[in-house]
Amino acid sequence: MKIVASGMFLLLTFSILSFGMPTFANAQSSEFPITLSTDFPAYAENSEIIIYGKVKESSLSEFQQPVTIMVINSEGNIVKIAQLTLNSSNEFSTTFSSGGPLWKSGGEYIIKANYGAQKAETSFNYAGGSGSTITSPPPEPVPEPVIEEPEPVIEEPEPIVIVEPEPEPEPEPEPQALCGEGTIMKDGICVAEQKEGGGCLIATAAFGSEMAPQVQFLREIRDNTVMSTQSGTAFMTGFNQFYYSFSPYVADYERENPVFKEAVKVTLTPLLTSLTLLNYVEVDTEEEMLGYGISIILLNIGMYFVAPAAAIIAIKNRINRN
Repeated sequence: MKIVASGMFLLLTFSILSFGMPTFANAQSSEFPITLSTDFPAYAENSEIIIYGKVKESSLSEFQQPVTIMVINSEGNIVKIAQLTLNSSNEFSTTFSSGGPLWKSGGEYIIKANYGAQKAETSFNYAGGSGSTITSPPPEPVPEPVIEEPEPVIEEPEPIVIVEPEPEPEPEPEPQALCGEGTIMKDGICVAEQKEGGGCLIATAAFGSEMAPQVQFLREIRDNTVMSTQSGTAFMTGFNQFYYSFSPYVADYERENPVFKEAVKVTLTPLLTSLTLLNYVEVDTEEEMLGYGISIILLNIGMYFVAPAAAIIAIKNRINRN
């Protein structure tokens, strides 16, 4: 009887352990494909925001892919976009300031991360702002202490000869490297200047770097000309919603396919040529911005659609006559 009871007890114990082991194994492997977090749940204007995360599997293809980060405000507009490279631990992070013309509305801001087919999302609360970036004034110079030397005591009246010291030669200033427009000096190296509104992902992938002259030219046209007026800012807000909905995927495909990359580079050449016209005009009012902007758009429509269609119709008519 004791042997039967002992056997039943051992069988029950083995069944419980067998049932619990798969559950424990599944709990150990319940890691998300991609994680996304911020350093704080809420921010005020001109606060520093840190976004970080980790990808479980980075070998999605034979080509290295960046993680695309998009920040969307409470009105559904994109206020920040960036492409981050994974480190050796499959981790990524970025830091930026919550201020500028696109950071006016308060409420819940959503952060989306895309890495191939893997996606993650988180959010934070923003108190709202005035739409301008506040820069702290330079510190006031501290006056040097004045050391009073004791006057010499002369026992006998003797003529005092004052010898003026020879002025020491001033040291020659060290030559400083001059950085071009769109770049700033950082740790002795000229790097691309980061501004609000994100970068041109398709042009950066086509020309190979944010330091490329074509990419810097597009950035200067956007920040110094289009964004200088209220109508230009409104246009860029709507354009960003359309452009950043597909540009990360086009940029990834450019990096994977060199032939497609060269085709995009050739396609962008007429657009860059038409935008150089804005360097020869002064855009100071809303009317001038609307006039020149509509003219540039119509010119590109003619180059990309009307001219090819006219050429095709002319060739077709000539073939029919023959």
